[in-house]
Amino acid sequence: MAEKRNIFLIGPMGAGKSTIGRHIADQLHLEFVDSDQEIERRTGADIAWVFDLEGEEGFRLREESVIGDLTEMQGIVL
Repeated sequence: MAEKRNIFLIGPMGAGKSTIGRHIADQLHLEFVDSDQEIERRTGADIAWVFDLEGEEGFRLREESVIGDLTEMQGIVL
């Protein structure tokens, strides 16, 4: 079976990455994965709580780890 390619959306917070990503995933029949939602799932807390408790540096460390894991997947819009 052929390897499925990924699409990675980048941009500042509030730019619409999640909204556009869901539409792209639907159109291309790919899975949409939201890295913030994955961080929240793994920590059991929302992003605001992570920022309050760990600051931006702590959040970015978590984000780096999650994105590293997610980029190993195939056929996603991230």
